[in-house]
Amino acid sequence: MWLRLAALAAFAIAPCVHAQAPSPAVPPDTLTLDDAIARVARVHPDLRLFGARTEILLAEREVASLRPALRAGLDVENVLGSGNARGFDQAEVTLTLAGVLERGGKLDARRTLAQARIDALSVQREAQRLDLLADVARRYLAVTGARAAAVVARRDIAQRTRTVAAARQRLQAGASPESVVLTAQAALARAELALARAEQQSVAARQHLAALWGERDPRFILADGDPLALPPVADMAELATFLQGTPELAQIADERRIREARVRLARTAATPDLDWQVGVRRLQDGDDTALVGGVSLALGGARRAQPGIRAAEADLASLEIERESRDVALYSTLTDAHGRYRVAQLDVQRTRDDVLPRLVRAEQAAERAYRAGAISYLEWAQLQSETTATRRQQLDAALEAHLALIELQRLTGQALVAAPTTPEQGISP
Repeated sequence: MWLRLAALAAFAIAPCVHAQAPSPAVPPDTLTLDDAIARVARVHPDLRLFGARTEILLAEREVASLRPALRAGLDVENVLGSGNARGFDQAEVTLTLAGVLERGGKLDARRTLAQARIDALSVQREAQRLDLLADVARRYLAVTGARAAAVVARRDIAQRTRTVAAARQRLQAGASPESVVLTAQAALARAELALARAEQQSVAARQHLAALWGERDPRFILADGDPLALPPVADMAELATFLQGTPELAQIADERRIREARVRLARTAATPDLDWQVGVRRLQDGDDTALVGGVSLALGGARRAQPGIRAAEADLASLEIERESRDVALYSTLTDAHGRYRVAQLDVQRTRDDVLPRLVRAEQAAERAYRAGAISYLEWAQLQSETTATRRQQLDAALEAHLALIELQRLTGQALVAAPTTPEQGISP
């Protein structure tokens, strides 16, 4: 279930397709997000480690299912003494077989505890898998964010390039000093630096993503997508209902079964085991044989078992408090992620619908006015900087929203995105 969750909707950016870099003669391979998730699930050491843990617990269950071992013994008496026992004439040899008869259901209690630990391991593995899939989504988002930042930087470079050209025309016409051209060129250099930084961040983010499946030299490319497309999410009341089925709370249920098994095992200690022994004794003097036997029972077992019983019962009782604490923490994290998503979603939408269109029109009008000599370079440059800063702020809000959406899906274990978004909208206006 959790594997399909991330495969269907790790985050709402675009069809998550990676393509290996083409070689001269070999067509490129296509790597989808489903393929990346399957690869991580297959090769990541954190998940493969559960196979070794399972083998350990299976061996421990096998040990817990064993009954107490029988003991064979040989006793020799009345030898190498003094008087008539000086030699072996008076020797008595006894061959014994001894064992322990477990009482109080100790064997079943051990088996129940061992099986409960095995059952809990599967839920732990799924919780670890869900965390890894969320990590895949976050790393993919980092690559997408770096690429989107490069798009913003290229737009800024295009704006600054037009400014440099216009400033040179004004300089040649004698309408502005050379300092204006130099200032415009410095702004262009800063925009080019921002592009170089975004491209370097993209390289680092791609390596960070590929490291999840052990690829050292990633050559894949990402499919085009719109990081500003944010899907609607349900209200908090509806999302909170999904918390009861999360792997984190499922682990609490498995932990309850483990602790209940420990209580049962501790209570069995109140019933003492019965030690028994039977054997055959040979009397050397008369060449006679006889059967011998005996039983023994430890006293005070109930009193000695009480501290362990109280400790196991207290440990079980504390689990309810732990569950309440986990509920509070999960709900608090859910509300925080939901709130961050809604705020970022509002920021992206209002910026796209209200702020950026006006800034773009104002920047275009400023360009015309500057070329006509109606305004100064500083007024046009200020509008350019404001437009670029607003685009970057919008992108940061979108990335924050996607991170919150990933967290919402990790917490609820639900695919909150019905389908990947289409890339037609782009990253603007």
